[in-house]
Amino acid sequence: MLEILVVLLCASIIISGLLAVRLGGVLAAAVSGGLASLFAAVCYVLLGAPDVAMTEASIGSGLSTLIFLYAIRRTTGARE
Repeated sequence: MLEILVVLLCASIIISGLLAVRLGGVLAAAVSGGLASLFAAVCYVLLGAPDVAMTEASIGSGLSTLIFLYAIRRTTGARE
């Protein structure tokens, strides 16, 4: 059962990564990239690495996404 869940999460990571590349908007791509990191963090928890999962969730999914969103907001205002 655990193996099936890990495979589904890995497929979700790949789909989120492909969405980040294929989506037209920069904002949607940043959110999709953060979602891929969140799926990776859940996968790490299931595989028994909670320290790596906490790091991935806080840095990869949280901080990186916030920095991308902040940069998008700042550069969008500069165009106008």
